[in-house]
Parts: sequence; structure tokens; C-alpha cells
Amino acid sequence: MSRLVLLATLTVALTGCAGQTVRTAPPSDAAVSAPSDLAAPTQATPAPSAPAASTPAPAVAAAPITATPPVSEQQAPAAASDVAADAAEADYEAIYGGTHAISAAGTSTAQIDDPWEPMNRRIHAFNLVVDRAVMHPLARAYVTVIPEPIRIGIGNFFDNLGAPLAAANLLLQGRPGAAVETLGRFMVNTTIGVGGLFDPATKQLKMHRHSADLGRTLARWGWQRSRYLELPLFGPSTVRDGLGRAGDFTLSPLNHIERDRVRVSLQALQAVDLRASLLSLDALRQSAPDDYVLTRDAWLARRQYLIDSDRKDRDEGSQALPPYLLEPSPTQP
Repeated sequence: MSRLVLLATLTVALTGCAGQTVRTAPPSDAAVSAPSDLAAPTQATPAPSAPAASTPAPAVAAAPITATPPVSEQQAPAAASDVAADAAEADYEAIYGGTHAISAAGTSTAQIDDPWEPMNRRIHAFNLVVDRAVMHPLARAYVTVIPEPIRIGIGNFFDNLGAPLAAANLLLQGRPGAAVETLGRFMVNTTIGVGGLFDPATKQLKMHRHSADLGRTLARWGWQRSRYLELPLFGPSTVRDGLGRAGDFTLSPLNHIERDRVRVSLQALQAVDLRASLLSLDALRQSAPDDYVLTRDAWLARRQYLIDSDRKDRDEGSQALPPYLLEPSPTQP
């Protein structure tokens, strides 16, 4: 008798459990029929037993979301990419000359005359060793220790010191107006600018800066194409520009300083200041697959742009790097 009672009790219990499973199934149907219930996680998750019925619910609810995105949100990435592309094109043209990097014969600067590449690569490797061991550490220390206003003054001083030689080359190129303006800048910056440490000719008088050297003068006279030649310690050049650099170096005012200690100290300071202005390019060079090709092509393209500017009597601006490539101040975050 007791076994019959126990069996009846188990039957009632099992019937109650079966009834509970039937009552828990409807919430999944409610989640499908009522899209607002998607916001309630306690009702959307208890439907593992009906995957086919639960999957259409996000599609029904997501349709109003994906069908009505603001047009501005769709156009924002495209607008940002267009701005970035324009900035990149402007940067490329500022460094390499862009579409202006065409020689007088109409040939592109991509036609590089480098028959001495094996020798140039060995010299380039030597220059890299010297740069990494000496010049780069000195430039980093220079930027870290010397405040930016002082570094700007030092750069202005050496730039102003080369103005008379630039004016002479401008005259040899047949550009008397630019030569007179360059001499005027030299007089203003030497007197009012305290020996060239300041640049009132540009900031206050809005006088243009014209750069020129003997290599560009030789190109103006007809020596358009020249073989690429990397010089030990001096870096990228050509046969024409190497001869021009030798002439400019001989006529440089620094070489006419009689005291050897002062002359060598100023020349060393000028070299370190120039290397410091190129620190921002180190990351680009390190990521390049071939540093020799990058250095050669970039230098030749920029050089051709300056030569074409001389030929067209165009104000080419400064040979220095554009502001976006300059090394930031160490005090900036």
C-alpha cells in the first residue's frame, strides 16, 4: 500500500515538472512578437531551445537602426580621408616638389643617374656608422639641452651668415631682384636682428628669403643632369653639386675666420644644428626598406625642385624642412 502511495506521489511531481517546462516556453515567442522586449536581457536570453525563432528578432529590430543612419555620419569618414589625402599631397609637394619636379628637358626626376651605386652604397654605409655613433647622439643632446628659442637664433645666425654668398649666386643666375632683396635681408638682420640671431626682415618687413648655391648656379648655366655621388661625411650630392659645394665652402665667411678654435667650433655647431633639424626624419628612414634609395631619391627630387624654381624665377622659399617635419620642442608634451 505504501508503495502505491509513493508511486502516486512521484507521478504528481513529474506531472508538475512537465507543466513548468510548458509555461517557460512562451517568453521566447513574446520576445519575437514584441521588439521592445529586446532591451530586457532577462527575457531575450532564456530562449536557447528555439534558435530559429529567436534569430529573426534582431533582424526585425535592427532594421530601423541600420536603415536610418544620419548622412553626416556616413560622409564623415570620407571627408576625413579626403582631408588627409590633401594634406599628404601638400606635404609631398613641399618636400619633393610634386608635379614641379620636372627638368628642363621635360624628363621626370624618376630617371636617376646612379652608375656608381655600389661605391655610393659603401660610402652611405660609412656615413650611417658615423651618424649613429657621433652626429645623432650630439643632435639629440643638442635638442634636449639647448632651449628652442636659442636653437632658432642659432639657425638664424648661420642662415644670415650665408646670405652674401647666396646673393652672389643669385646675380650669377641672372636674378638681380632676388639678389638685392637677399642683401637687404642681410643688412636688416645683421643690424636690427643682432647679428642675425633674429629675423625681423621676414617677420616685420615681410621680405622673401631666396636660397642659392654654386651647384644650382651651374645647373642654371646648363649643367642639368649629373651623376649621383654620395660624399663621405657630407652625404648625398652629385658631381655638379659636389663641385659647387667645394666652391661655396671655400668662399664661406666661416673659412675666413683666422682663429682656428673659433672657426672649427662654429663649423661644428653648424653641423650639429643642421643634423638636429633632421631628427624628425629618423623614424621614416628606419622604417624604409632601403635607406640608401630613400635618401637618394628624396634628395634628388628636392634638389631638382629647387633647380626648376631657379629656372622659372620662382620664389622657392627656404631649403629647410617644412614645419610639420621639424623636431618638436622638448618642453612640449
